Amino acid sequence: MVDPAELSRLRWRCRRGMKELDVIMSRYLERHYANATQAAQAQFNRLLEMPDPELYRLLLGKDEASDPALQEFARELRESNHG
Repeated sequence: MVDPAELSRLRWRCRRGMKELDVIMSRYLERHYANATQAAQAQFNRLLEMPDPELYRLLLGKDEASDPALQEFARELRESNHG
């Protein structure tokens, strides 16, 4: 179970400078984060550390992450937002 204070902090961090990123990141947080593995939660937090332009390009598939695990998570995140 995810601590409510942590969820609140993550909701705040999901607020980005681009509406598209707000939607993608918030949707994952609300739908999947609580049931995600610790590894997936860590990858999500890594994405939250990225500057908006880099995150946007990664989530659109225009750039690739140097870390294969982060790249795979970004792909899964992209796919999870189509439903």
